Amino acid sequence: MIKLDIISDPICPWCYIGKAHLDRALEAAPDHPFTIEWHPFQLNPTMPEDGMDRRAYLEHKFGGKEGAVRVYSQIAQAAEAAGLDIDFGAIQRTPNTINAHRLIHWAGLEGRQTAVVSSLFRAYFKEGRNIGDTNVLLDIAAACEMDREMVARLLATDQDIADLRARDANARERGVTGVPTFVVAGQHVLPGAQQPDLWAKVITEINEQLAAAE
Repeated sequence: MIKLDIISDPICPWCYIGKAHLDRALEAAPDHPFTIEWHPFQLNPTMPEDGMDRRAYLEHKFGGKEGAVRVYSQIAQAAEAAGLDIDFGAIQRTPNTINAHRLIHWAGLEGRQTAVVSSLFRAYFKEGRNIGDTNVLLDIAAACEMDREMVARLLATDQDIADLRARDANARERGVTGVPTFVVAGQHVLPGAQQPDLWAKVITEINEQLAAAE
């Protein structure tokens, strides 16, 4: 199997779109060679712990209401093309995602990482839930068959925060400036929400190389 590392943030719409494209390619190629691991990257590492009003955040980030509308109209079109039904109007707060990244990390230890990532994307982009809220994270953990009480105890501590921030910083030091970023076999970097046809070509090439090496 070939390692596919995905650097992302669960409030990043392009990460959600990129995952949808990848999922489509993987579904079309059940013999794909990938084992997937998700890695942390905070779009807003200095976000207040309780997040902030989403409209204020977007207008600040994109230089006013018109800039935010322009950028998100493009994102909405890309999401629709990817088959995603995003309810941007339901999102009231932009959260700090460090605890969501902690949950993703712990899920990886139990082999439930992709399920948790999928649930975080769905909760935020389709249901408008605040994935910085502890109870929302606990609901997601339980729905993905993780031990709710154990996760609650971990979230009440600083467990793994320093490590995840260090991993985020390491990604930036290695040149990651935006997400999603996909790293194939530890060496081939594919930045951005790549289309399913590109993933199909990558999968075909890797499978041919693996077959020739046997």
